[in-house]
Amino acid sequence: MSASRLDLVFLWHMHQPDYRDHASGGCVMPWTYLHALKDYTDMAAHLERHPTIRAVVNFVPVLLDQIDDYIGQFAAAQLQPGGFRDPLLRLLAAPELDALDLAERKYLLEACFRCHHATMLAPFPRYQRLHELYESLAREGEATLAYLSGAYLADLVTWYHLAWTGETVRRHEPLLAQLMAKGEGYSLADRQSLLALIGQTLAQLVPRYRALQSRGQIELSTTPASHPLSPLLLDFQSARESQPEAILPLATLYPGGRERVRKHLTLAKESHAQRFGRPPTGMWPAEGALSADFARLLSEAGCRWTASGENVLKHSLGETTSAAASHAYHPWQLAEAPGLALFFRDDRLSDQIGFEYSKWHGRDAAAHFVSQLEAIAAAAPEGEIPVVSIILDGENAWEYYPYNGYYFFEDLYGLLEAHPRIRTRTYADVVGDASRLPPSRLPHLTAGSWVYGTLSTWIGDPAKNHAWDLLCAAKQSYDQVVASGRLGVAEAAAAEAQLAVCESSDWFWWFGDYNPGPAVVGFDQLFRHNLTNLYRCLHLVPPAQLAVPISTGRANADTNAHVDAGGTMRRGNDPVAQPT
Repeated sequence: MSASRLDLVFLWHMHQPDYRDHASGGCVMPWTYLHALKDYTDMAAHLERHPTIRAVVNFVPVLLDQIDDYIGQFAAAQLQPGGFRDPLLRLLAAPELDALDLAERKYLLEACFRCHHATMLAPFPRYQRLHELYESLAREGEATLAYLSGAYLADLVTWYHLAWTGETVRRHEPLLAQLMAKGEGYSLADRQSLLALIGQTLAQLVPRYRALQSRGQIELSTTPASHPLSPLLLDFQSARESQPEAILPLATLYPGGRERVRKHLTLAKESHAQRFGRPPTGMWPAEGALSADFARLLSEAGCRWTASGENVLKHSLGETTSAAASHAYHPWQLAEAPGLALFFRDDRLSDQIGFEYSKWHGRDAAAHFVSQLEAIAAAAPEGEIPVVSIILDGENAWEYYPYNGYYFFEDLYGLLEAHPRIRTRTYADVVGDASRLPPSRLPHLTAGSWVYGTLSTWIGDPAKNHAWDLLCAAKQSYDQVVASGRLGVAEAAAAEAQLAVCESSDWFWWFGDYNPGPAVVGFDQLFRHNLTNLYRCLHLVPPAQLAVPISTGRANADTNAHVDAGGTMRRGNDPVAQPT
């Protein structure tokens, strides 16, 4: 074997938190369908254009549940006008926008400029003009905005959805070219045509990925069902493995955490098999968060691989960053998790794609990336074929790229297809390759995530800890009510589904004084609303403290965190970019 060869694994992680209000059936935020329209669609198309590129695509069940929900909304709206439960879609479909009340007008004006303006607004002069008009009137005070007509609002909501269409969709759908060329004066018929295209695009999404899997090009993987931070559900003390001085919640543990993690694993496997026709070979843990205890449960669940960040390996080995980087280029195995291969992300190269290459010319970025891989291959020990793991969110970076990353992927995948010594693989390929050297033994796994190699993004801050205490109290109430037998079968199922939503890692991510204020407020409200719904599912009066914001009011819009237009944090180990 030549040391100049290299196996490259892309893992594109597709996830959005549950933005639904399970009590009312409404949708609180639109980011699931917008990212599906723009990013999940484009990512499938890039692979379809380059059939020899292999990759792992990871879908979180709670994301797929929401996509199914939207497909159902589009089907219902065909039978009943105004049938959308998402307010933004309902307003796109509204026959007469002059008749909107003040709250609806304010909602549209606040919602329809939420995008990365440099790549999603400025390239479209008519959309840019709508923004300039809004800004000029807003300077005169909110009352002045009431003079904006229904025609303005129709153009605004139409352009917003046009800006959120994927680049590959624009290149294949004549309707989008026609609407963009029209520029203004969008009629109800125009908006209905756009709605039909959005619904069709969402309905085709999962079948496209199934087709990519069927032809052997991609491996589809999953994550525990509602994206819980599993090491913390198992043991809050795991946070101290990488940060011994971490301040923990008042609650000593999450009640019944082991059973809940097992349930999330079971639900994920069932969801995946039902949607994609076969069980997953491996799982990407929420936030790449691993602990030895969680790895054991993954092994028991039949997973053959999992992955995390490079700094988790660094902390586990007690080595320098550079040494850990070289050790990240082959799989590892933990004695207490037999049959489970552990892979570790190349943080530097993954973050180049996530945060830096958007500023480069696409061809230059692709060539630089390939040159870095060539250097890794050249430095590998004789007889070893390194496995380089490139893992990042499959949606949040692309709006910072011109044309939603179309030319970057065209150049990147094209160069890799033609490269004689770099082979794209899936993790199933690697663990199933009998010719490869066996995984190295990892004597110890220090709990951590793909963010800094710690769990500090989800625990340790006063607001995060308070959120955990609120969840622990709700879980204790849940356990008591369920044990009492007072709930019927349907009521118990609804309560458990609501509990799963509350257990998502996403809520804890946002608390803290370093995140952008408006996003913190929104996620704070939604988390407390979810907990309130849980108590109501249990026929209990919600505690009064759920009416009080968890965030301290210190949340700052000037943050070093990566935030996309959807309010979704762009994961990475070295956050340096400013939010839009």
